[in-house]
Amino acid sequence: MSETSTLISCTGKITRTELAKLPTPQATETHIPIPHAAVVETLVETLSHRQISVVGEEFAVSKDDMEMFGVLDLATSFEGCRFAIGIRNANNKRFRLACTVGLRVFVCHNLAFRGDYSPVLAKHSKHFSLEDALSIGVDRMQRNFEPMRRQVESWRAEQLSAEAAKLTIYRAFIEGDLEVPRHLARRVHELYLNPQYEEFQPRTMWSLSNAFTSAFKELDPIPQFRATAKLGSFLEGVAAE
Repeated sequence: MSETSTLISCTGKITRTELAKLPTPQATETHIPIPHAAVVETLVETLSHRQISVVGEEFAVSKDDMEMFGVLDLATSFEGCRFAIGIRNANNKRFRLACTVGLRVFVCHNLAFRGDYSPVLAKHSKHFSLEDALSIGVDRMQRNFEPMRRQVESWRAEQLSAEAAKLTIYRAFIEGDLEVPRHLARRVHELYLNPQYEEFQPRTMWSLSNAFTSAFKELDPIPQFRATAKLGSFLEGVAAE
């Protein structure tokens, strides 16, 4: 399983080749269905034009093949982190074509859809251009790579005392600032004091963040998504104090 992206599906996962074989419904005057494979291929091609390659991918579709969900892990990375893209497309008007990008991306068939930044959100109208939408979206993604990298670097540089780390864990679980199961408090504490990877040995906000996200992996996918979605803003608030 990717450390960067998570795709949850009740129908199983399929390959890009299988995606290309799925039928696309007929267009109407106001709604132009877009082949799921075309979304993926155009996105990958747009990324390649900017020297961004894909190193991992997963896809799933709804039972009627009308909705597609996917994640792409990108070669673009920096020390200890990799960017990923979440994508979804619906030919039944249930939701818009969308992309999200981040250091942790979560996409689920129940419409949970999260990254750090969502640069593409478009209706399937008759005037819609897939190439233009994804080109603009990828440009926006690239502009946000650097701010996300700076956020991580600032957390890596922020030294934490044992007391500050314990207080943050206490606030998250005992005071309920993070709204996550209290039983994970001990696990976060253990992972922070005895990290599983050498890069998290320094006593920093980044190491504490990793302790939280590692502990969250013990949760089922949806609660894990919800907890991870709240973590960034919680830690940003702590760091700003």
